[in-house]
Amino acid sequence: MAWGLSGLSLPLTMSSIKGPAPAPESFPRAEKLKIGIVHARWNKEVIDALVTGTLESLEKAGVKAEQVAIDSVPGSWELPMGTLKMIKRENVDAVVSIGCVIKGSTMHFEYICDNSLKGLMRVSLDTQVPVILGVLTALDEDQALERAGIGRKKPGHNHGLEWGTAAVEMALKEPKPETP
Repeated sequence: MAWGLSGLSLPLTMSSIKGPAPAPESFPRAEKLKIGIVHARWNKEVIDALVTGTLESLEKAGVKAEQVAIDSVPGSWELPMGTLKMIKRENVDAVVSIGCVIKGSTMHFEYICDNSLKGLMRVSLDTQVPVILGVLTALDEDQALERAGIGRKKPGHNHGLEWGTAAVEMALKEPKPETP
């Protein structure tokens, strides 16, 4: 069998392919979900905007405000443990873990990013509860502000708007397992 591109119409102009595909328009059963948000307290201005964006998208998806549990941890390093504790304590259907790590002049950035992100994936796989990665890893303050939708030079886009939607979509994929 030959593979080819015949029959495909490809755009003649180059456009950006970066960014999410459109999310589903509606989420039946979203009003029954309990969603958690665990956020770091470092880089508060950025975190506050991301939490607000996440809450807006949860509301738009149909999640009731009283069905959202919010907790904070000192920094992104503590997100995996804070997320695990929320899953156990709140019996949530999904968690959005929000942090912001801005690169400095030492290796601290790499260690925090690498290990906190691996930890969040481990929590998700071990608990079978979707954990949405809401950790910005920015090279400077301007990048972080733009990705929170509050940039100084250009406003950018608030990624929290996708994270809430992703939490609802993933929570509805399969029922979560019964806890012993």
